[in-house]
Amino acid sequence: MQVISVSQLNRYVKALLEGDKKLASVYIGGEISNFTDHYKSGHLYMSLKDEGAVVRAVMFRGSASKLKFKPENGMRVIVKARVSLYEKDGSFQIYIEEMQPDGVGALQIAYEQLKKRLAEEGLFDESRKRPIPRYPSRIGVITSPTGAAVRDIINVLGRRYPLAEVVLAPVLVQGEGAPPQLIKALKWMNSTDSADVIIIGRGGGSIEELWAFNDEGVARAVAESRIPVISAVGHETDFTICDFVADLRAPTPSAAAELAVPDREQLLSQLAKMQMIARRGAQAVWDASSHRLAVARSRRCLTSPLFYVEEQSMRLDYLTRSFVHAAQSHLGEYNRQLGAVSAKLDALSPLKVLARGYSIAYSGDRVVKRVSDVSSGDGLSLRVSDGVVECTVD
Repeated sequence: MQVISVSQLNRYVKALLEGDKKLASVYIGGEISNFTDHYKSGHLYMSLKDEGAVVRAVMFRGSASKLKFKPENGMRVIVKARVSLYEKDGSFQIYIEEMQPDGVGALQIAYEQLKKRLAEEGLFDESRKRPIPRYPSRIGVITSPTGAAVRDIINVLGRRYPLAEVVLAPVLVQGEGAPPQLIKALKWMNSTDSADVIIIGRGGGSIEELWAFNDEGVARAVAESRIPVISAVGHETDFTICDFVADLRAPTPSAAAELAVPDREQLLSQLAKMQMIARRGAQAVWDASSHRLAVARSRRCLTSPLFYVEEQSMRLDYLTRSFVHAAQSHLGEYNRQLGAVSAKLDALSPLKVLARGYSIAYSGDRVVKRVSDVSSGDGLSLRVSDGVVECTVD
């Protein structure tokens, strides 16, 4: 009979599992439970389960860092994994190399998770939104220098409000290099005070092409901007995290330009109306002031100054009488209450009880309550209503 150690057993079973080519790379679908991601190592620990079974799983940091979304308990996923055994405690588990949501795309889940987290932090709150200046002198534009968006923005700004200066910060608007450039441009415009309002955005595209504007770093840079930011990403139906964090969301880059500046023609028309209103208003103010002066001059307080003093003196007399009456009323009520309480206390006085023929027997300082409290020959003090009688127990 050959006896092997526990370590040898676990090592042997592990070798069997890892030697099976079918188990070296399997696709498994299940629901995440017991998810843990707080270890400094960066590894993710969880279980995958279905209606009939559960298996432990681990995803090492190298694979976990490539995830576009954060796994959560209850999420259904499809994983690519290898099957093995953890020798130390003999637990059968899988080692996940890739993970995809079951049903919804990874980018969409990442978008919803980040949106929820930033909303809980208050980055979308209307209370922190800054107003867009009505008459900006410099418009910062952060977008691709070659796209249609920058041309649309410049054309609209030139037509509506040619007084404004356009400050362009050329950046990439898609790909891995886009988020760092967007963040750098936002920080540069704030540090140099280059604009009164910033338009950040690009034309439409797929979720992958717009993903730079769903980057957490970009969202926080927009939220931290001292200069108000208008987000103009994609078409009217496209929504990004940048749209929710920005101070104002425009459906298109052209619409962002319209929201950033007033219309020159409207301003000229409003100015003409204001001039007419000002003239009419000045005349109305003159007429109203003349009328108020005439009314004021006819008031009794000016024609008979002592009338106001006499009227206030009469009011003071009335208030004095009311105060005295209220004080007397309250004092009488308090006297009645005091008399009632005094009568109750007097009825409960021990002296009243003694006056009715009762007495209290003392043996020294002790009140005699029972026959057993005294013995024959003991001295007693008998308290009656008008004094004390000294007695001896017989």
